[in-house]
Amino acid sequence: MAPLNSLKTGEVGVVQDLDGGRGFISRAVALGFTPGTEVAMVQNFRRSPLIVVVRDTHVALGRGEANKVQIRRVEQ
Repeated sequence: MAPLNSLKTGEVGVVQDLDGGRGFISRAVALGFTPGTEVAMVQNFRRSPLIVVVRDTHVALGRGEANKVQIRRVEQ
C-alpha cells in the first residue's frame, strides 16, 4: 500500500484504506473514496492540490488529505 499522493499522472490505484479522524473519513467517503474504488491520477505536480478521477468525477485534494488515502497501484 502507498498514499494516494505517490501516484504519478496517468497512474491508477484502488483505495484500500482511509487513515484519519471521523471528519476526514466522512468527507472522503462522501467524495467517493471507499475501499475497492478505482482512482486515476490526473494531475500531480508535487505541489498542492492534486486532481484525481474517482467515480467519474474530478476531485481536488490537498497533499495532507491525499496522504491519508491508502491505495494499491494497478498495473496497466
